[in-house]
Amino acid sequence: MMPTTKRIVCLANSRKLNGRCIAGRELINDFPGDWIRPVSIREHQEVSEYERQYKDGSDPRLLDILDIPLQKHQPEDYQQENWLLDPQYYWRKIAKYSWNDLQKLSETGGTLWRNGDSTYNGSNDQIQLHHAKNETSSLKLIHVDKLSLRVFAPGEAFGNSKRRVQGRFRFGNNSYALWITDPDIERAYLRREDGNYELGECYLTISLGEPYNSYCYKLIAAVMEKPQ
Repeated sequence: MMPTTKRIVCLANSRKLNGRCIAGRELINDFPGDWIRPVSIREHQEVSEYERQYKDGSDPRLLDILDIPLQKHQPEDYQQENWLLDPQYYWRKIAKYSWNDLQKLSETGGTLWRNGDSTYNGSNDQIQLHHAKNETSSLKLIHVDKLSLRVFAPGEAFGNSKRRVQGRFRFGNNSYALWITDPDIERAYLRREDGNYELGECYLTISLGEPYNSYCYKLIAAVMEKPQ
């Protein structure tokens, strides 16, 4: 059976276990369509380097417009955007999307799903699984005037010295502090000393991650800074 090819704007290429979580908005005759998240047949559905590469071996980048061969729509609980990828075919880059056009794809207001549940280090960063299952989407693109980054080891008091990068921002009338899984931002800021760093105007892709201990965690899957 020939695959179904979907053309998307890549709005996330985030770290997930030993692979990546790729996601974007479909483009239909240059008009924005639904979110699409290609997934694999692995237990946690992460996409390997082999499965996501272009013919020249390169990796999709944020804002790439690309064609992805897919086998079938495979929605799961709140992740209604999931499509099973076809690993026999290369992905194909078509063009680059403009940062200035992201406003056509972004949320104009509201909240990031249900608020009120926070972890020890976070703010409005988790949602109970039974609430998440009532959601029709697990991905949102938002615009923020500024993004504050915090680099630290959240488990240091308990003997875990692993450092992480957290993003803090306001959206609507709410404050959020979410872990970042954008590998480019992680690499850039884990090279720096522990501390706080400020970014200016950004678009952020926010994703609901897989359930853990009856909660789903809100993650910053991509940070797209305003070009200088």
